[in-house]
Amino acid sequence: MENTEMLARLVAQADGDGRDLVMIRALVEEASEVGAWRALERVGLGDRGAEKDIEELRELLKSWRNAKKTAWSAAIGWTVRGCLALVLVGVAVKLGLLALVAA
Repeated sequence: MENTEMLARLVAQADGDGRDLVMIRALVEEASEVGAWRALERVGLGDRGAEKDIEELRELLKSWRNAKKTAWSAAIGWTVRGCLALVLVGVAVKLGLLALVAA
């Protein structure tokens, strides 16, 4: 955010000095594009196949999130079922129903 504000101040200052604002904006845009490509190159995403790589990574993350969500849902479901089973056994013991089954 700080870099954006500084850039805006520099452009405003250049405009105030009477320089060509269109030229300054074109320079800023070109510098931004070159910087973006340089950053992509540094992280290994500057080649032609990078778009496919990103799509595959997004699909992998989506699958991972779905698997995690399903695992949590299953774990919670089994925990609730186990608790309900314990409650039913407790009620059966309290009412003496287990003695009838054993007899």
